[in-house]
Amino acid sequence: MKKLLKVALVAVCIVFAGNLAKAQTKIGYIAIDQLVDQMPETKTAIASITAYNKQFIDQLTTMNNELQSKGQAYQAQRATMTDAVRTSKEGELADLQKRFQDYQNTAQQQVEAKRNELGKPIIEKVRGAAAQVAKEKGYAYVINSSQTDLIVSPPGDDLMVAVKAKLGLK
Repeated sequence: MKKLLKVALVAVCIVFAGNLAKAQTKIGYIAIDQLVDQMPETKTAIASITAYNKQFIDQLTTMNNELQSKGQAYQAQRATMTDAVRTSKEGELADLQKRFQDYQNTAQQQVEAKRNELGKPIIEKVRGAAAQVAKEKGYAYVINSSQTDLIVSPPGDDLMVAVKAKLGLK
């Protein structure tokens, strides 16, 4: 009798383990970049970044015009300059060129920082909505299809419509 009970218990465990192995994990996908582009906050952020970038462009244009005019003046008067004046003007032009490049690098870094600052809350909002939809619909994994380059993967469901609805987008 004890052997029969043990055999029955082992059989039940094997059947139960087999059912667990057959249970499939639900996988969904969403193109987060497309969704972020459709958010109304994105349009506001882009306008803000464009205005912020324009400040730097205006300053860089002024600096470039100054550099060009001084370079042309130097080229026009170079033949008549003494060695000391020529060396001084070349140093001045090199300094202007360095300041221009430094300002350009700083401007690029600041614009990128502003882009990240304004974009992060939008991306977090989209990710949060995707996480809520995944939880509500029982998805274990949601893949960002706009950044993933999977060659082979199990089939999944497109969650774009559900996440758009969660965010109130059409």
